[in-house]
Amino acid sequence: MLKQCEGSHAVAATVALCRPEVICAYPISPQTHIVEGLSEMVRDGTLQGCEFINVESEFAAMSVAIGASATGARSYTATASQGLLFMAEAVWNASGLGLPIVMTLANRAIGAPINIWNDHTDAMSMRDAGWLQLFAENNQEAADLHIQAFRLAEEISLPIMVCMDGFILTHAYEQVDIPTQEQVDAYLPPYEPRQVLDPREPVSIGAMVGPEAFTEVRYLAHARQMQALDLIPQLATEFRQQFGRDSGGLIRTYCTDDAVTIVVALGSVLGTIKDTVDDLREAGHKIGVLGITSFRPFPTNAIRHATRNAHRVVVVEKCFAVGVGGIVSRDVRTAMRDRPQRLYGVVAGLGGRAITKSSLHGLLLKAMDDELEQLTFLDLDWNAVNRELERERQTRRSGPIAENLLRDLGVVAAGAV
Repeated sequence: MLKQCEGSHAVAATVALCRPEVICAYPISPQTHIVEGLSEMVRDGTLQGCEFINVESEFAAMSVAIGASATGARSYTATASQGLLFMAEAVWNASGLGLPIVMTLANRAIGAPINIWNDHTDAMSMRDAGWLQLFAENNQEAADLHIQAFRLAEEISLPIMVCMDGFILTHAYEQVDIPTQEQVDAYLPPYEPRQVLDPREPVSIGAMVGPEAFTEVRYLAHARQMQALDLIPQLATEFRQQFGRDSGGLIRTYCTDDAVTIVVALGSVLGTIKDTVDDLREAGHKIGVLGITSFRPFPTNAIRHATRNAHRVVVVEKCFAVGVGGIVSRDVRTAMRDRPQRLYGVVAGLGGRAITKSSLHGLLLKAMDDELEQLTFLDLDWNAVNRELERERQTRRSGPIAENLLRDLGVVAAGAV
């Protein structure tokens, strides 16, 4: 059923159709509307057979999800930013125990300084925690990926984060096709766990493991993610056959068949990049787009194949590793190993800064002329940066960086959120 609705409400409605049995969450912007919507459905009886558990923190939310999943309940939660960091220990435990929890991550920058707007730093902080990570380009895909996520998580018994850009998607109103209960039931079978805590057959999970077996345990977690590289495209094909639309998969390509320049990105920025590429192609430039849906497991072979004929690859990413550079671009570089192609990493949109067509247009023209640096920060205010560096050179007690920058720009710092 086509419905004009907020992205968070579309996700809540779709998660409810997946028949979760335990939902536990602690509200944090911009995730709050998702769990509010689900709590209302549990309260009014729209979502039956489900217990909604209010918890005192994000750490508790993931801990409850772990306990519920371990007893054989289909479990769901959602978080963002600092909330994901607060549950970090339990995030690693969930994957280490092989529990198929599904979690929506409403991507938001990590402080300090405090910032509630979108980038991908939170997801990247947990990229090695053993969870699968699927990134949505739009609200339709955000909803669809949750249906596939429950099926995928339960097939391989690993947890999954469905990442959707905070505010840009969570709070945007778009037309979304909400499936029927019958459609979802036909695609997503009842949960049959691989492991269950049952008092009638007592076992231990999460026991102490020493050097004699720990490497094997970690390798098997890796092996399951490698299994997902085959399973994700299969489930996307089944989804298309069942629901009549393409959604999910490992990667999505756009105008790449003849492209000598390919732009790689994750999430909602792909829409703006595609619009920019359309303009550039009208001007005669052979340029295309490769969107990564599955960041973990990383689709190395699929990316290697999709970029095989390109002369250069430009990775636009909303995150970076301080002291190193781009995170996504490093993985893409691994996929392009032993090739003469040029690769440029572009950090953009940090803390919610707008990524505009005009900025992308100028950037991509420079890339096609091979005039970019290996690492570029899109729309970085070098005057502001250099003023602060000079201030630090002049005095030891130069003060807090963030407040200095805001003062230079004539901006009053916002209160904590």
